Amino acid sequence: MNIVALVKQVPGTDNVKMNPETGTMVRTGKDNVINPLDENALTEALRIKQQTTGTTVTAVSMGPQTAEKALKEAIALGADEGILLSSRAFAGADTIATARVLAAAVKKLENVSMILCGERATDGETGQTGPMVAAMLGIPVVTFVKEINVGENTAIVIRIVENGYEKVEIPYPFMATVVKDINEPGFPTLSGKVQARETLVKVWSEEELGLPKNELGLTGSPTRVVKIFSPKLARDTRILKHDGSGNAVGILVKLLQEKKRNCIKGCGK
Repeated sequence: MNIVALVKQVPGTDNVKMNPETGTMVRTGKDNVINPLDENALTEALRIKQQTTGTTVTAVSMGPQTAEKALKEAIALGADEGILLSSRAFAGADTIATARVLAAAVKKLENVSMILCGERATDGETGQTGPMVAAMLGIPVVTFVKEINVGENTAIVIRIVENGYEKVEIPYPFMATVVKDINEPGFPTLSGKVQARETLVKVWSEEELGLPKNELGLTGSPTRVVKIFSPKLARDTRILKHDGSGNAVGILVKLLQEKKRNCIKGCGK
């Protein structure tokens, strides 16, 4: 069994930067981390590898050269190899253009039985890329997965739904997007770190994937961010001190009544 774990590098929660001209996220920061839910996906792939003879795990990431760090971490945790999809042509890609590149990479790998990724990324929060990859590959997809039990020809998957859980039998190959409840990510071993240092991360561009540039990056993205702005917070603060006279309470009641009248007028009532 060959499993592909899609691993995305995202900015730390306090280090998100946007390009105001293109409306895209700046991904060249040094403080980038592996998307937490993708860590769960990788951990699940490695668990299946340990329990299923002959299973290999390939970690795949799309991003700038700095994303190689995420793949090295994946190898240190137990992945057999890492593949970085990197090119200037990929810059500024939306979820559709990103899924197009990832799907092409999976096709190039061949004989993939299972693709795992987090159900969303902490930067975009769209949850669209995994299902789009499956659609472009023409394979079934199951989302919000909390448990995977592999069989010979099918897998039994338990997913979270609004009112509980749903058990699904799904044939290979398939895509699964996982939730954090599926497992608890571990830590790399010393031997894993040595393996990661010695393993060469492959780099594929649009040439290796056979993709035309007009379908990639910002050019190939049908969705655009048209405006970026920071919300303005305005607070009118008044401090009323209690002096025992009861005046503060009276002022507060009067203030609330005034605000209520203004609200009614503003609502057109």
